[in-house]
Amino acid sequence: MPQSKKIGFVFINRFADWEYGLLAASAVEWFGAEAISLTPEGQPVTSTSGFQLTPQRSIDSTENADLDAVAVIGSDVWASDGAPDVSGLVNAVAARGGVVGGICAGTLALARAGLFKDKAHTSNGQDWILKHLPTYVGAEHYNDVPHAVADGAIVSAPGSAPGTFAKEFIGALYPDKQSELTEMRALFAREYGASS
Repeated sequence: MPQSKKIGFVFINRFADWEYGLLAASAVEWFGAEAISLTPEGQPVTSTSGFQLTPQRSIDSTENADLDAVAVIGSDVWASDGAPDVSGLVNAVAARGGVVGGICAGTLALARAGLFKDKAHTSNGQDWILKHLPTYVGAEHYNDVPHAVADGAIVSAPGSAPGTFAKEFIGALYPDKQSELTEMRALFAREYGASS
């Protein structure tokens, strides 16, 4: 049996509770991945709703050389001067061909790391990302869409799109699982198709 793929989830204080659940649970339950929680210096963090998370590891790239992918989860702290630097981690994963994703303000961490240089990407709106990073490299590749965007192994999404973020991230990590991904998308879509 092939070794399960390892996905690191980067959480910082005030992380958005609704942005990682579909990805983490789907990847583990349906695709056999291993989810690993990461925080700055390996310290506990608190979510937007007040839940406390004790991580398994820090964001140090040397501690995470076994990761196949990393997902940076949103928090309003990413838009502040106190945002941690995860460039070492995300660039190390990208350099070895791993999947790197960011959702909501987590996209700012990818932009700061230069990962949007030649990649189609999205965020919480073009005006929003330019307000926080007016000169980031790759701004001309921005896609103003309400769903996740995957360009090779780089995945980005607005905070309102955890479903497509999960689908595109898993699709980049498991490109040979398209039939399962189609089923996953159909399952998520049922909620909206049946609502008034």
